[in-house]
Amino acid sequence: MQYPMQDKIQAALQQLNNTVLGKEEQVKLALCCLLSDGHLLLEDLPGMGKTTLAHALAGIMGLSFRRVQFTSDLLPADILGGSVFDPSSGKFHFHEGPIFCQVLMADEINRATPRTQSALLEAMEEGQVSLDGQTRQLPAPFFVIATQNPSELAGTYPLPESQTDRFLMCLSLGYPDRQAERELLAQPDVRLKHEPVSACLSLADLQQWRGQLRQVHCSDSVLDYIQRLIEFSRESDRIRLGLSPRGGIAVVRAARCFALLEGREYVTPDDVQVIFPAVCDHRIVPADGMGYMPESASHLSQQRRTLAQWIVDSVDVLAG
Repeated sequence: MQYPMQDKIQAALQQLNNTVLGKEEQVKLALCCLLSDGHLLLEDLPGMGKTTLAHALAGIMGLSFRRVQFTSDLLPADILGGSVFDPSSGKFHFHEGPIFCQVLMADEINRATPRTQSALLEAMEEGQVSLDGQTRQLPAPFFVIATQNPSELAGTYPLPESQTDRFLMCLSLGYPDRQAERELLAQPDVRLKHEPVSACLSLADLQQWRGQLRQVHCSDSVLDYIQRLIEFSRESDRIRLGLSPRGGIAVVRAARCFALLEGREYVTPDDVQVIFPAVCDHRIVPADGMGYMPESASHLSQQRRTLAQWIVDSVDVLAG
């Protein structure tokens, strides 16, 4: 089925793929995350293109955008804002922080202290912030696109489970393949070549997309399959903390959006299998502290087999 927004979606994907070479699958999942009205976490080694992708995603959305570089000395007030005394009027006036935008890019979020990280919790869940005894609404829609370096690198503060659970998806770009890296090396210096992407999607487009999402059908058999995946994550000896009900809802929401991206008005098990690792890997706590299977050669390898992928491989689509 061809939806009215398909041409705009394809134009957005083309711009993103021209910006981040050789990562078509990750780019499509990243766009799916934002169109699902979810926050996105990009985790990888420095220099892999996380910030480039985040900038491009913000650009195609056509929404107000601000970037905050997270550092160890960043304070919650630097993000949220605060009240400043005006001597002329004798009153305090609230000055909005950078969080009062529609797309907030939190660059290297795990370099800030837990106190500063927690400043985003209410905003990500409720779309509001509470300061000085008042609740202030954020612009709608409100998206957080965060990047972070692996926790084993120096100068990082791992995000708590309560915060990672607020991100609908967590993606890793990994090293480019040989052809994509050759194209990248052959280009002029990217620091001298500044070509921002053009906005493909408007606020009206996003609202229209949400209306279409509600019409995407998820059959009982697909819901049964999702429920078996969830139950397996809770019952496996390899997993200490399985998927929560919020995690299960996230799987259904992302699968509906991915089906719509594929031009269908119904969800298939293939849709679930594609989005499941991105939605669930950061929500699952392994029993041995390792988020990848022991048979992997390296946890930084693109070919690593994560726990979420292992769950997908272990659960049959049809009930046995």
